[in-house]
Amino acid sequence: MTPVQPVRGTQSLLHQDADRLAAVVGAFDKVRRLYGFRRVEVPTIEQTAVFARTIGETTDVVSKEMYSFDDRGGESITLRPEFTAGICRAYLSEGWQQYAPLKLATSGSAFRYERPQKGRFREFHQLDAEIIGAGEAQADVELLAFADQLLKELGITGTILKLNTLGDPETRGAWRDALYEHFRAHASALSDDSQARLERNPLRILDSKAHADWPVVDSAPVIDDFLTTEAADFFGKVTAGLDAAGIEWERAPRLVRGLDYYRHTAFEFITDRLGAQGTVIAGGRYDGLIESIGGPHTPAVGWAAGIERLAMMIGAPEAETPVAVIVPLGERAEAVGQRLLADLRRDGIAADMAYRGNMKKRLGRANDTGAAYALIVGDVELDSGEAQLKNLTSGEQRSIAFDLIAEALRS
Repeated sequence: MTPVQPVRGTQSLLHQDADRLAAVVGAFDKVRRLYGFRRVEVPTIEQTAVFARTIGETTDVVSKEMYSFDDRGGESITLRPEFTAGICRAYLSEGWQQYAPLKLATSGSAFRYERPQKGRFREFHQLDAEIIGAGEAQADVELLAFADQLLKELGITGTILKLNTLGDPETRGAWRDALYEHFRAHASALSDDSQARLERNPLRILDSKAHADWPVVDSAPVIDDFLTTEAADFFGKVTAGLDAAGIEWERAPRLVRGLDYYRHTAFEFITDRLGAQGTVIAGGRYDGLIESIGGPHTPAVGWAAGIERLAMMIGAPEAETPVAVIVPLGERAEAVGQRLLADLRRDGIAADMAYRGNMKKRLGRANDTGAAYALIVGDVELDSGEAQLKNLTSGEQRSIAFDLIAEALRS
């Protein structure tokens, strides 16, 4: 019988590979606590309309990449391709407005049907941070500082914060019209994908990966020519806040978020260590999103990060090892060893038991775990009420009373 194979674009991880992902989430939890972001959980499945209305019917994510299906009740359900839409849905349906402004953080699986490549899978894992209900530039600075400190906590160096403004609705509308006229005048030189985007959303042409588009993009109008006084002032407050916080950034005047509800700040943390997939954290201000799913006008800003990509950029975490391994010799000793093992764990001491083979093999297994000590228990030790505590590094061995083992290991 042919062994069952994993679904394409998924992965099963063991040892260091799994530990790296856990280390990323652990660092994220540490930093979010420092910044006062509360942990939130949202469902893995949502009504398809939640994503279609927020991400956009014409985007590749909605039209090509979502895992959607009809459940037994005939309702269209989708595995989440990202977190923001579900968090905004919960903000409305669960009555979270009463707590605004809210600083929220979460992590977990997301799903997109796309070609698997380095650091990108069909089931992948994301970190997500959002500030909902705050329209001040300080919220943008807070969120960017969180991301910057997370990278430093992980020991990831060499990333560049690319920053742009998309302006207010007036700014964005004027820029969009100018881009439309520019790209329409050069439509014959654009790729097929960009020609299709021209009528739907000309801003998306700015981040086209097709080389044929780049000369046309390079000569396109920049948003600075259309910024209102209010939009320029908001962006100035964001950049001043970053400078005050000591966070380095670079202006990227063609960096965009293509959907209409994005406003003001757009950003990406970029690295050259992952090839073409260089973005490790990305986000922006989305003041119009909650309105798109039936809520009131609600300012918000957020970012997401791929856990797999961040995990590829950190060193292997220190292996989790027990402090001691119990080496029982004989059935009587195994029974007592189980009690000692349970007692040590209840005392908060990581411990294990080598329960197969002769004494030499059991000591070998204890050594292989990376434990600092072996606790040898045989008939002699049972009669005396003392175990043999062996230092697995030095080989030094001494007797220790059963009821003093935990104290000895802690010291």
